[in-house]
Amino acid sequence: MPRMYHRRSPLACVSALLVALIALVALVTATQPVSAADGRPYTNPLKSAKGADPWLEYYDGDYYLITTTFTGVLGMRKSPTLAGLATAPTVQVWSDTTATRNTNIWAPEIHRFDGRWYLYYSAGQGGTACCDSQRTHVLESAGADPLGPYTYKGSLTGSDLTPGGWLIDASVLQANGKLFLVGSGSVNGSRQSLVIAPMSNPYTLSSNTFTVISSPTLSWETSGAPVNEGPEPLYHGGRTFLTFSASYCQTADYKLGLLELTGPDPLSPTSWTKKQTPVFQRNDTAGVYGPGHNGFFTSPDGTENWIVYHADSSASGGCGNGRTTRAQKFTWNADGTPDFGAPVALGTALPGPSGETATTPTSYTLVNRNSGKCLDVSGGSTADGANILQWTCNGGADQKWRIEDRGDDTSRLVNVATGGVMDTADCSTADGADLRQWPWLNNACQRFRLVFTASGDYVRLVGENSAKVADVANCATADGADVRQWTWLNNTCQQWRLVPTT
Repeated sequence: MPRMYHRRSPLACVSALLVALIALVALVTATQPVSAADGRPYTNPLKSAKGADPWLEYYDGDYYLITTTFTGVLGMRKSPTLAGLATAPTVQVWSDTTATRNTNIWAPEIHRFDGRWYLYYSAGQGGTACCDSQRTHVLESAGADPLGPYTYKGSLTGSDLTPGGWLIDASVLQANGKLFLVGSGSVNGSRQSLVIAPMSNPYTLSSNTFTVISSPTLSWETSGAPVNEGPEPLYHGGRTFLTFSASYCQTADYKLGLLELTGPDPLSPTSWTKKQTPVFQRNDTAGVYGPGHNGFFTSPDGTENWIVYHADSSASGGCGNGRTTRAQKFTWNADGTPDFGAPVALGTALPGPSGETATTPTSYTLVNRNSGKCLDVSGGSTADGANILQWTCNGGADQKWRIEDRGDDTSRLVNVATGGVMDTADCSTADGADLRQWPWLNNACQRFRLVFTASGDYVRLVGENSAKVADVANCATADGADVRQWTWLNNTCQQWRLVPTT
């Protein structure tokens, strides 16, 4: 008997094909990671005052930014979005009066090991000319909060570094399950080079001699002066890279180069291969000059790589406080090396890191730790001399403050409702002097240091003129209790929690 064949209609064939395609798409979709949406829009700079040598970490829902100060203090900014760093308060996390290390703090970085943060920085000796006294120092946090509090652990230096142990721009490299300190220095009179030494723990060198792994020999490394500095580890696809800054920072040709660890021993110069051309440099069309001294961080969802760096906005900007902090996303070349692209012009609107979900703060409330009440301008008055007091937190604009960095380790507190600034009455230095609102006069009586006091974002507000702190009179908990200045007593009536608002 002949076999019977049933012809399918063209419509049935098309329907079957569509079903198969839908099933295939569903399968592919199910096996592909879902990328988060772009983060909150931002524009550079992220820090326009004291923005050099930036280091940025994303940790536990917040970004933390720390930069060079050129003084004996260290300040850090915290924000739930990258965009928010531009207006976040600068909180003092460390100050030092020890004469051998109380000036010219440069290039701070924080690294987390075993649940604690270690803060590395270089600093010089007070009362001496810059900069032969620069040495590298390390602090250790008491717990998991990047803001601290920190204690001093010691100096990291070597017997072969000249002059006398000079070492700057230290970072920590992890390779072969071990820690290594990388920095910039001169070994036995060499040019300013990249140097490395082994570590036995995050605050101790296991050898006091350093090895040079890169010297400035190529033409693009010697503009103005032959310099290799600012080594920063970057790990990707099982490979280990070091970016570094080359040429003199006083020039517009300060730029980034790249090393890769291609041998087994990080302490051997032959284990490092230098790319023969720079990887990130000036972009005159965009008005970006001398981009360098960078760090790296990842987006909140872990899918994007970002670079943070400083740059000047003019070709004659130099090495000072005119440098601003900037950040942008980067990608990877087909050969597995980083592609940093070109530095972007200031003011360019960019999508923030993927995975950001928080709203960008525009102001802050200050909540007293003892009473739980907010720093408030009485009645929301716009009058000069209106009293500053505490009141039940209600979300009103008279309880919101813009905390604006003045570029000298201090800030001014500007009330959102009134536009007045917090002011010490009559510039008094006496205990009990009133805190009030007043027009901005640009004097020390209206400048305050926000000094980290306790985890939970508690700070004390220290008057720059008086060195006294904002205090709730008699530790009262009632609405309307006066806020005045008083000698620091280390009690909760003098501690204020920073709460982001919009």
